[in-house]
Amino acid sequence: MHDRGFSKLLWFGVAVLLINSLVSSVNADGVTCSGIVPMKHRDENISIADFGGVGDGVTLNTKAFREAIYRIKHLNRTGGALLYIPSGEYLTGPFNLTSRMTLYLARGAVLKATVDTNQWPLIAPLPSYGRGRERPGGRYMSFLHGDGLHDVVITGENGTIEGQGDIWWNMWRQRTLQYTRPNLVELKNSRDIIISNLTFKNSPFWNIHPVYCSNVVFNYLTIVAPADSPNTDGIDPDSSTDVCIEDTYISTGDDLVAVKSGWDEYGISYGRPSRGITIRRVTGSSPFAGIAVGSETSGGVEDVLAEHITLSNMGVGIHLKTNIGRGGVIRNITVSNVYMYKARKGIKISGDVGDHPDENYNPNALPVLKDVTIKDVWGERVQQPGLVQGLKNAPFTGICLSNISFRGAPGTRNSPWQCSEVSGGAVQVSPLPCSELMSSQQTGECASSFTKW
Repeated sequence: MHDRGFSKLLWFGVAVLLINSLVSSVNADGVTCSGIVPMKHRDENISIADFGGVGDGVTLNTKAFREAIYRIKHLNRTGGALLYIPSGEYLTGPFNLTSRMTLYLARGAVLKATVDTNQWPLIAPLPSYGRGRERPGGRYMSFLHGDGLHDVVITGENGTIEGQGDIWWNMWRQRTLQYTRPNLVELKNSRDIIISNLTFKNSPFWNIHPVYCSNVVFNYLTIVAPADSPNTDGIDPDSSTDVCIEDTYISTGDDLVAVKSGWDEYGISYGRPSRGITIRRVTGSSPFAGIAVGSETSGGVEDVLAEHITLSNMGVGIHLKTNIGRGGVIRNITVSNVYMYKARKGIKISGDVGDHPDENYNPNALPVLKDVTIKDVWGERVQQPGLVQGLKNAPFTGICLSNISFRGAPGTRNSPWQCSEVSGGAVQVSPLPCSELMSSQQTGECASSFTKW
């Protein structure tokens, strides 16, 4: 490897030690979750240049990446290996990662996805979805993909992963898609994952999708796509446990973070919840939601904490969404310390959102949504403060709102809250919430949430 590359890798080894030291000190103050997966120093370092990789933006490097990762897989080093990507634009088709590896993008390095759709293999639908999310049948493999992996790090010096999503967005708009569009990154059935210090741009579909995973850390990321790019969610933890999302900026065409767990009868049958999700110090904008749960929640979602969130130019600030046919239990959701500027709606908790995979869903499979705490929220230029709308035969319970203030644009009157089929309580909420959350009989459900008040 070139001397410059080696010096950068030496720097990286030192940086790993510094990061782990910093994580330990921050954890002592209880303000980060990133320590669940320690950063690893690798025993072996190789460069994509050693496998014929050319960063000219034109040469197709798929073969080089696949050969490099094959080498890492068969080196069988106990501590794994690092694949170094020097500065340059590396055009490539999608490729599979392997266990015990670090993919390291140097400053100025860009992994650029090919726009030749024939280079994108088809893979089977997820069992908890039963079909592709957009189209029946299979789906395109993600740009960076992994299944059944452990100890994977994707990081660098703020290098870029560029999806070149225009061609895919246009197929969606023109209704010429044959299969579901690819994600930028999907890791499936994997554990001990870190994705950090990178920029993700113009994903064809969802940006980062950990599904059936555990012990996953995302931090210091920038994720961007045009506001009109369809379904370009930022990070979507799906049927996954112990996921940490921190210190990240997201500006895309769909939800910034959406916690999911499978789709209708397929998600119910697969039965794997998302649990232990922490979202902290996320900033962003979107025509859709900032912090979302759903709408695919059929395996259940529980123990979600989102705090210190800053949002601007939003559709909905906080959105918990499900539907008939979903089933599943959504519970123990806490959202706090949120600031939003310019939003159509501050808070939405709704039981009529999202489509169905096919006609075989069970309309009697009603979701349960309970024990939700939303507190310390401040919004300016918020057109409508909130809507909380449960289902007639499955009302939402334990919806606890406190210390929330939404103001409309100067010179406009505050719109009212809208509620139905809901119980819970509200303290120090402005404008005044709906009567269903105001009666003294209801506040008992929220006694523990309101102890400080």
